[in-house]
Amino acid sequence: MLTLDGVSIAYDGVPAVIDASLRLEDGEVLAVLGPSGSGKSTLLRAVAGLEPVTTGRIAWDDGDLAGVPTHKRGFALMFQDGQLFGHLTVARNVGYALRLRRTPNAAARVRELLELVGLEGYGDRLPATLSGGERQRVALARSLAVQPRLLLLDEPLSALDAGLRERLANDLRDILRAAGTTALMVTHDQEEAFTVADRLAVMRAGRIVQQGDIAAVWRAPADPETALFLGYARVLEGESAGTLLRAAGLPDDDAAVAVRRSALVVADAGPLAGVVVSARVTPELIRLVVEVDGIGAVDAVARLDTHPAAGDRVSMVVDASRLAVTPTTS
Repeated sequence: MLTLDGVSIAYDGVPAVIDASLRLEDGEVLAVLGPSGSGKSTLLRAVAGLEPVTTGRIAWDDGDLAGVPTHKRGFALMFQDGQLFGHLTVARNVGYALRLRRTPNAAARVRELLELVGLEGYGDRLPATLSGGERQRVALARSLAVQPRLLLLDEPLSALDAGLRERLANDLRDILRAAGTTALMVTHDQEEAFTVADRLAVMRAGRIVQQGDIAAVWRAPADPETALFLGYARVLEGESAGTLLRAAGLPDDDAAVAVRRSALVVADAGPLAGVVVSARVTPELIRLVVEVDGIGAVDAVARLDTHPAAGDRVSMVVDASRLAVTPTTS
């Protein structure tokens, strides 16, 4: 079990991580999600032993890691670009650490890992002949080779294009589950975090601002800024929030409301009404911006057979499952 208590990290007196407290159980995958510059990669490097901790404590199974060098922590670190050895075959890349340790039956272990990551039969190929996704699979297999106590993943899919990143995120989740690997991943991509991890910690400006099960964090963001970063389209406050809550049949308790893009749905009759500002047809539905009475401009959706256009007045219902009530900024 990994524990971080009140960890801070500074460079020349300038804090990069201000306050980080986390707990990672054995076999669990935890994603630290945050924008660029939030301190998440610095935090990961501190766990690996590559950055000194200014204050606080990092421990494994209650044993303080202060002063324990990187190579004695039993952790593995996978970088976003894989950092494979270009002159070595796939098999020799995967088995590199096994050869250094003179591990018995290393060749069998390499074959097992290549099968695990979906690269059976690729052992004799060179990294230059592989696609970006295949190279990341090789890097993952190499990281898992010595069965690390903890796998640290630093933006492991960010160098890939969107479609490949989505597919490989699902594969990464399945591989980590199959291997029973405890993993700490940092990423700026919400969908990647939601797909791969069991739990989520949101980091902003050097602080962990919220953590918990992914569904719980998604349903109840800690504040409006967190809600927007998680992918909600807008956050309404004051009377606008109250109007939307009442239309959704929810208590108006003077909270902010985070709204997903498809929360408002055009219907023949509904508690909300407004004028269409713009309409864009997609294969599944029509995406609208509507100037809603008492709320303002909000995203909405309509069925393809309804044909709303700019200037039309429409009625809307609210899908309450696509709202999140969060504390106000005031």
